[in-house]
Amino acid sequence: MLESALSLLGAWEALPAPALVALSLACAALAFLLSASAGLGGSLLLVPALALLLGPKQGIALAALLLMGNNVAKVIAYRHTIPIRAVAVTFVLTLAGTYLGAQLLLGAPETWVSAGIILAFALSFVAERIGTVRWLPISTPLFAFAAGATSGFSGTSGPLKGMALRNLQLDRLHLVGAASVVSLAGDAMKTAIFARAGLLDATSIWILVLATPLMLLATLAGRRLNRKMGERAYAALFWAVIAGYSARLILR
Repeated sequence: MLESALSLLGAWEALPAPALVALSLACAALAFLLSASAGLGGSLLLVPALALLLGPKQGIALAALLLMGNNVAKVIAYRHTIPIRAVAVTFVLTLAGTYLGAQLLLGAPETWVSAGIILAFALSFVAERIGTVRWLPISTPLFAFAAGATSGFSGTSGPLKGMALRNLQLDRLHLVGAASVVSLAGDAMKTAIFARAGLLDATSIWILVLATPLMLLATLAGRRLNRKMGERAYAALFWAVIAGYSARLILR
C-alpha cells in the first residue's frame, strides 16, 4: 500500500503544462485563504497537493516559494497586529531550529519525532481545554525550536509552530500576525535553500507571478473572515488545522 501511495506522487506530471499550472493555482488559492484566516495551514493543503502534481521535491520547493509570497501579503495585511516583542523569541528560535536543529535530528527515528509532536499537540490541546495554561508559555521556546528543527526533513513544523504561537495567549488577529511573520522567515529560508539546489526555475517564478493576485484576494478575504468570527470559532478553526497536521503525521 505504501509503494502504491508513493507512486502517486508526481503521477500527474504527464498532464499538459496549462492543466498543471491551473490545478496548482487552484490548490494555492484554497491554501492562501486558509492561511490568511487561521494564520497557518497553507502548507497542510499546498504541500501534498503540489507533491502529487509535480513530485515531492519540486512540489515542496514550489509550495515554499508560493507560501513565502503569500506570507508577504499577510504581513502587509496584518502589519498593525504583529506583536513584535511577544513573537521575537519564537521568531529567532524557529529560524535557529530550521538552520541547525534539522541536522541534529536527522539521526533520530522519524516515528519517534512524529510521536513526540502528536503527544505535544495532545497535551497542549488538553491544557487549553481545561484551563491549565500557566505552564504553556514555558513550552513556547521548545516548541519554536522543534518546529524549525523538524521542518527540514519531515514537513511537520505546522503543529509545533502553531502551538508555540498559541501558547503566547494572543487574540486571533495578533496570532495571525505573529504566524505570518514567523512563517515568512521560515519559508524564505527554505526557498533560498531550494533555489540553490536547483529545484526552482523560470516556470516556478511564472507561477508565483500568476498566483500573486490570488494571494491578495485570499488575504483580504481571510482577514475579513478572521475579523467576523468569534474567539471560540477561531479556536475551533485553529485546532482543526493543527489536528490536520497531526493526522498527516499518522497517515504518512
